[in-house]
Amino acid sequence: MDTSSYNLGRVWNRRLSWWFGLCLLLVPVASLAQKKNGFDLESALIPPEQILRGGPPRDGIPAIREPRFERPDGTQPWQAGDLMLTWDGDGESRAFPIGILNWHEIVNVRLADRSLLISFCPLCGTGIGFDPVVDGRELTFGVSGLLYNSDLLMYDHQTESLWSQIEGRAVSGPLAGKSLERVPVRHELWRKWRDRVGDWALVLSTDTGYHRDYRQSPYGNYGQSERLYFPVTRTSRKFHPKTWVLGWSHNGEAKVWPFPELAKHQGVLEDRVGGKPVTVHYDPDAPSAELRDEDGALLPATRAFWFAWYTFHPDTLIFESN
Repeated sequence: MDTSSYNLGRVWNRRLSWWFGLCLLLVPVASLAQKKNGFDLESALIPPEQILRGGPPRDGIPAIREPRFERPDGTQPWQAGDLMLTWDGDGESRAFPIGILNWHEIVNVRLADRSLLISFCPLCGTGIGFDPVVDGRELTFGVSGLLYNSDLLMYDHQTESLWSQIEGRAVSGPLAGKSLERVPVRHELWRKWRDRVGDWALVLSTDTGYHRDYRQSPYGNYGQSERLYFPVTRTSRKFHPKTWVLGWSHNGEAKVWPFPELAKHQGVLEDRVGGKPVTVHYDPDAPSAELRDEDGALLPATRAFWFAWYTFHPDTLIFESN
């Protein structure tokens, strides 16, 4: 026997055995790299490495699936200056206190003849309403514990697809590429909402099934600090990162109205986005703003921190008061 050939063969066998063993170890690691919080990211429309764990696990922030509502009779803990996310439709109005949304982020609402998805991302300041019906199928949503560009990634219980809240689209899973229809909502002070709607409306009850101090925010002074807890793909120093803005997109054009600029403008602002005439109504008390079309109908604009609007809309037009 050729001893050199025999020894060479043993060396190659050892190397092949080592490589095969390494591959066996790497396969589950690679597989795990495509999963976060149990969600399959293999088909993600965004880079999986930009999907970050926010800290709590899936459903660690519990969405409200069976909300209770009450008449605003004064027994609620809310004070005149507390902020509400409000929805009007079908001859009724409902208020969702930000104090509750800070802790739950998602409320699945079943009304008499329709459903409503209320979402709130405390890190981006974005309260957005959606119609949860996609391709004729009603979906319910939970909090994935994952973030994209510091924004809440929701997931639907039916397919476990992940949904970008600000974009309103599924970014992974069986429904990747599908979009949710936006539903207009307002940001109003408790006092102003009650003055506007009277006692016939309904407010989300603090009896959520969970023990939380809804008078206290778990985010401290985050809304005033320049600090972001998580990285984003694009940043702009034109405004303080937490400057409140109102943004809207139409016909491929995005525009944003920073509240400090709106504060310089007197009265209702007339503007255009994507060729469509709109009016902006600014409320410095909240602060908040509403966007309406030429017929006065409320449009589904987004109230957000400046950094959040910009990272998703880097080509946005910016209103600046003369």
